Amino acid sequence: MNSARVRPGYRYRGLLEAAPDAMVVVNQGGEIVLLNLQAEKQFGYRRDELLGQKVTNIIPEGFAERIVSDGLRSAEDALAQRIDTGIELTARRKDGSEFPIELMLSPLESAEGILVTAAIRNISVRKKADAHLAQKVAELNRSNEELAQFAYIASHDLQEPLRMVASYTALLARRYRGKLDADADEFIAFAVDGASRMRRLIQDLLAYSRVGLAGKELSETSSEDALQQTLLNLRGAIEESGARVTHDPLPTVLADQMQLVQLFQNLVGNAIKYQRPGIPEVHIAATRNAGAKWIFSVQDNGLGIEPQYFERIFGVFQRLHKREQFDGTGIGLAICKKIVERHGGSISVESQLGHGSTFSFALAGSSAGSLHRSMRRLVQDGALLSRRLLATVPGSAGAERCASARATVPTMSVC
Repeated sequence: MNSARVRPGYRYRGLLEAAPDAMVVVNQGGEIVLLNLQAEKQFGYRRDELLGQKVTNIIPEGFAERIVSDGLRSAEDALAQRIDTGIELTARRKDGSEFPIELMLSPLESAEGILVTAAIRNISVRKKADAHLAQKVAELNRSNEELAQFAYIASHDLQEPLRMVASYTALLARRYRGKLDADADEFIAFAVDGASRMRRLIQDLLAYSRVGLAGKELSETSSEDALQQTLLNLRGAIEESGARVTHDPLPTVLADQMQLVQLFQNLVGNAIKYQRPGIPEVHIAATRNAGAKWIFSVQDNGLGIEPQYFERIFGVFQRLHKREQFDGTGIGLAICKKIVERHGGSISVESQLGHGSTFSFALAGSSAGSLHRSMRRLVQDGALLSRRLLATVPGSAGAERCASARATVPTMSVC
């Protein structure tokens, strides 16, 4: 503990007066022995009104307890509880009003014994700013929740009238195609196509809003099983395109299984769809980073994406191709982004136009997997230590014990 030996009074007063914050010096009895002008202004007392008074008059709680010894503690023990960095407390002015402060304590060794210097900063402005920021964050969260709820309700309620429109336009197409003139057939086709696209758009919007509203609690989920379900769902597209989808061994992660399937399905489905002539090739892999997360990658040999669109493609209703080229609503990658963010991760893309793309996202690993690896390392370390210790035993007995130890060390499989 750094301390300085001083004689309280004018020798030390100059340093106190130069300080930008309120400064108060207190003895072991909790009495104020020195203070500066900023302290007078901050607390509304004259200097002579505070000198000799208990520090609890201006800081009721949290200060005196750290410097005043009692029957169970010595002064040294009490001082050992000092705080080298700021602590937030409540101070009281002469008029009884209270305000938040940040307090920093420093011990002083003097001829009269150990004193404590307290630097006291009024943090009212900071607290108001923090409260304002918290209010704005709460309002933003509430607004986002209301927007998501509105999107869910709107897309859900729009399905019924749209279903009726789609049904009657399809009926018109079946009953009157070829019976009217060519313009009528074209108009009916436009109506049927528009109703079909609107239905897909509403369904995707509903899926997007459900990510946050209808998501299940994250639990240990096999990403390998989720991918197999994805490939089953995409079986038609895979067989039609002749796509080759391969993957490395995939880990168990903390995830919502249905949303993980949807995430894989959107990424693999896009990799198959946005292709140049040829056979689509898609590979899924996962590597563990330095932390506790798995970095998944979905790599394809498709059309590729120009760098200026790397961020834009994750927005809602963002399309890079004309509808005549590729069908879709432009919500798929936005859903992926929302799913990954709900899981506490992020998603990005690396691509070169004409040379395919790699989409990467991070998911937290399973706690059981981490425990399993820790136990395996513990067993391995214990076995190594046992062999080294037993090897130091002289003669054949040591070798026999070492061999016995190797034979009895348990083995553990790795997921």
